[in-house]
Amino acid sequence: MPFGSRVLTVIGRQRWLDRPSYRLEHVLSFGFNALGGARDRVANALNGVWLGHPVHPPLASFASGALGTTVALDVMSMLPGTSSGEVGETSRIASRALGVGILASIGAAITGATDWQHTHQEDRRVGLVHGVVNSAATVLYALSWWDRRRGRRLRGPALSALGYGITVGGSYLGGALVFESGIGIDQSGERLRTQEWTPVLPATSLQDGRPQRVEVDGVGLVVCQTNPGEVAAFGEFCPHLAAPMADGWVDRGRVVCPWHGSRFALDSGEVLRGPSATPLPCYQARLVDGMIEVAGNGVTK
Repeated sequence: MPFGSRVLTVIGRQRWLDRPSYRLEHVLSFGFNALGGARDRVANALNGVWLGHPVHPPLASFASGALGTTVALDVMSMLPGTSSGEVGETSRIASRALGVGILASIGAAITGATDWQHTHQEDRRVGLVHGVVNSAATVLYALSWWDRRRGRRLRGPALSALGYGITVGGSYLGGALVFESGIGIDQSGERLRTQEWTPVLPATSLQDGRPQRVEVDGVGLVVCQTNPGEVAAFGEFCPHLAAPMADGWVDRGRVVCPWHGSRFALDSGEVLRGPSATPLPCYQARLVDGMIEVAGNGVTK
């Protein structure tokens, strides 16, 4: 087993991390609830509903770029043959890049924590360590910025370089959460492509009002009754973490994810409330002679 995989396995087995992680989740929940009526707007902004995917990855990439630029400029300023004037100008630009990197790192931490609170078990433990590691690096960046302001030309760059090394390790953990666990990736599953109307279920099967799973051309869908004589069809899985939408429910024209409460518009799949940042696939649905028929060509906005 590769070294990186072994590290992830070891972190994922640390059950003692569950207690501090759930305490942190409670603090985050209290903070969001304290916002009152603005809670959903703030959470949606941090989740990336306005962007169509999570905000944390681009912010983290931006921070990493700015911080990498800082380290590169520090190295350039120390190359033999560099004049004092060039050293001074390079150091000033490096300090500015470092300041931008610190601000972006803080933003990445806030958006990352918002996404992290909806993870579970091994992913939650790895995410917690990822956040702690990157927070430690940010502290080093802040100390480096302060030392630069005080004219410490060696200690400041040394702290930035150390922080960047820690950031690289933290980024590996974050990459594992994305590419191995699918955190932040659209997990709504395969789309229905057929353009032909296909009967799937008698309308009487929906009398209890609960969404029901059906299958068309090997693709799972969920159908439900919206109003008397009206039906809707949408993807089988929530885009956030693949929760089965057949276990969800309909509330005032919205379908609600059963796991984390993401809410989607029934007519379009638009995200009305996160943590999902990606719309729910929606399809055409109609009633014909007591049968529910569905067809593709109902891709979300």
